[in-house]
Amino acid sequence: MAVALVTLLNRLGEAPLPILQVAVPATPEVIARGQYLTRVGNCIACHTARGGRDYAGGEGVETPFGTIFAPNLTPHDGTGLGGWTAAEFWRAMHNGRSRDGRLLYPAFPYPNYTLVTREDSDAIFAYLQSLEPVDNASRPHALRFPFNTQAALAVWRALFFRPAASRASIVVPAGAADAPQQARLNRGAYLVQGLGHCAACHTPRNAWGASQAWAPLQGGMVAGQNWYAPALDAASEAGLAGWEPDEAVALLTTGVSPRASVSGPMADVVFHSLQHWSEADMRAAVAWLQALPQRQARATGNAIRPSQAELRRGEQLYDRHCAECHGSQGEGQAQAFPALAGNRAVLLHDPTNLVRVLLQGGYAPATAGNPRPFGMPPFMQTLSDQDMADVLSFIRNAWGNEAGKVDTMAVHRARERRGP
Repeated sequence: MAVALVTLLNRLGEAPLPILQVAVPATPEVIARGQYLTRVGNCIACHTARGGRDYAGGEGVETPFGTIFAPNLTPHDGTGLGGWTAAEFWRAMHNGRSRDGRLLYPAFPYPNYTLVTREDSDAIFAYLQSLEPVDNASRPHALRFPFNTQAALAVWRALFFRPAASRASIVVPAGAADAPQQARLNRGAYLVQGLGHCAACHTPRNAWGASQAWAPLQGGMVAGQNWYAPALDAASEAGLAGWEPDEAVALLTTGVSPRASVSGPMADVVFHSLQHWSEADMRAAVAWLQALPQRQARATGNAIRPSQAELRRGEQLYDRHCAECHGSQGEGQAQAFPALAGNRAVLLHDPTNLVRVLLQGGYAPATAGNPRPFGMPPFMQTLSDQDMADVLSFIRNAWGNEAGKVDTMAVHRARERRGP
């Protein structure tokens, strides 16, 4: 029977639990490395409820199918990982199965974590086991039928998931000049595609919530949050090709650079994770992102343009509410308020992020490199849907900008779905 089980798992590309593999000893050095890797994977963001203890779980992750609640990762014997082994933890990371064999929901990004090495998984586990145990029982997921069944999840996995056979599953752009550069690209690929799980947000998903393998890092809506994660392989969206590496590193570690700033969910990623990456790892990730083959992103040139009346009204609103910080010509103020003229975030074909920032305010993360960031107040209570549509349409078509108009329906939808 055991042979039949192994055969079935291998047909699904899923390795059996490696009981005989010895875990890395939990030395102080391994625990410190695990703490760093846990930050790289941004585990704290999902596994810490607002106002709760670090890694004690309880945070709700919104999906199109309902809410999934992140479990307790502290070593509590009853409600956390206290009874787990390193092998069982690695199976969760690599195969997406819990200790008792249950299939895990891919809100836990095991389709990306499957690329993580056993050595790194053991280090993360050693760090989590070193934490103070917290008694915090996992909340049951609030998912609609049939998405709340193991049968539905098994079908999803059969269609969309295979555990990585080896690190060879990681794609590295060709053309590295020398061995050190190739090693840096390998490390960058591992971080971006594996533990950093950038594709979980920056890759479009299909109707079943699976990342579309044919469009890696080509941009997509963040599931359950109503923010657009721009493409990382297109200069007109969030691609880094052509940037000075120092500017790209500054953006990802401090949240601001001379060319851009971050807000929304990306600000949380910088705050919780990216600012803690080592300089070597960050430069490796930037090098890999810069080496990606570039793609022409979706153009906005043929989109519906605002009328002259809408532009005039938008200009009046801009002068009243925005010009003091962003400048009369959209020039902004360096390291404080981003320029709007030529800003690629302003010109995205999907204006969702602009609408969300105007509604909820724009806040860069407080980081070691930018401890007192400037922010933009919310205008949810100040401007009507029509006001917002007009001022954003003006911004997208002033000072040389050229993009489609923002309609009131887009504002209304964002206002109704406020999200985190």
